[in-house]
Amino acid sequence: MRKDWANNLSVLFFGFWGGILRYLCSTWFNFNGTILVNLSGSFLLAFLTYFFISFKNLAEWLTIGLSTGFIGSFTTFSSFNLDIFKMLLLNEATAKYLLFYLSISIFGGLTLAFLGAFVGNRLGNRMGAAN
Repeated sequence: MRKDWANNLSVLFFGFWGGILRYLCSTWFNFNGTILVNLSGSFLLAFLTYFFISFKNLAEWLTIGLSTGFIGSFTTFSSFNLDIFKMLLLNEATAKYLLFYLSISIFGGLTLAFLGAFVGNRLGNRMGAAN
């Protein structure tokens, strides 16, 4: 029971900061803020997942807080869809930009997720071997 509370509070704490950071990025960078958070979040989630798998010395509440809380509230599929809808509705984007937005979000996110998994696994194994 105590472990559940620690995990829940961790998600709450880190989720707050992830949501604030996402809001600031969308305020500062408009539609490109969603691309920025989703691409960096793709890298970070894969990195942290594979780092935590390889380097198992971190507390569960911290891994859950960072992954589910921070990155879960930092990245958002709904903002991605809303931005596309706004661009179409407000005619604020050319067809080329919409294609770029979709392509970089999907393929860039996948590429960065693979890169994050690779770096996290390598770093976790290296740090685990050093201990």
